[in-house]
Formats: sequence, structure tokens, C-alpha cells
Amino acid sequence: MNEETVKNWMRKADNDLLTGQHELERESPITDTVCFHMQQCAEKYLKSFLIFHGQEVPRTHSLAALIERCAQVDPEFYHLEEMEVDHLTDYAVTVRYGDDFYMPSIEEARRAMYLAEQVRTFVRAKLAQSGLVE
Repeated sequence: MNEETVKNWMRKADNDLLTGQHELERESPITDTVCFHMQQCAEKYLKSFLIFHGQEVPRTHSLAALIERCAQVDPEFYHLEEMEVDHLTDYAVTVRYGDDFYMPSIEEARRAMYLAEQVRTFVRAKLAQSGLVE
């Protein structure tokens, strides 16, 4: 495990979170962008946990698959499944392209941010318990 690589993944995830936070502060936030970045934040945090524990990181946007992999290392990750964090997965593709146009509501974007923040807090606590020092 390369600790610097893990930290870089977390920095990128935090940048996604900040992008969404800044966008939601605007008068007319672009909610599809917020939701996309919240999915990316959650995905990158889950992948950083896997990297820290020397696990193979699958090329997937599926948060359910990533949570399952993380739960194989630490079963407490099933808590994220109970919170329905995997609902963010749809934002990885659905909101990015015009074929199936969808614009989430502001409330939906706020919920996406809440879920991403929960993943961030959860994973950072787990990494701290495992010895990652920031």
C-alpha cells in the first residue's frame, strides 16, 4: 500500500465534494453536476479504502459493488448499504449524457451531498483506525 496514493485519492474525492458544495451555494445550482460529483466523491473514498488495504480496485462506478468489496475487509461497510448510498451510482452516467435527459431537483442534490459526506466521514474514520495519518 502506498499511503501517498491513498491520500491522493482522498484529495480528489474532496475536490469532488467541494465542487458540489460550491455549486449548491449558487443562486441557480446545476444539480446534475452536483449529483455527478457526489457519486464521484463516494466512489473515490471507497476505492481509497480498498487501496489502503491492498485490495484490487475494480473499474466500476457501482457503489454497491464497491461497498461489497469494502465489507469483505470490514463488515461495518454494510452500514453504507443500509443508508442506500448505492443510489448515487445512477449519477455516474445517467446525468452526464443527453440521451436520457434528467435534471435532479435541488432537494435530490442535497440528499446526494448528504450521502457523499456520510461516506467521506465513514471511510476517513476507518482509515484513521487502520493507521492512516493525515
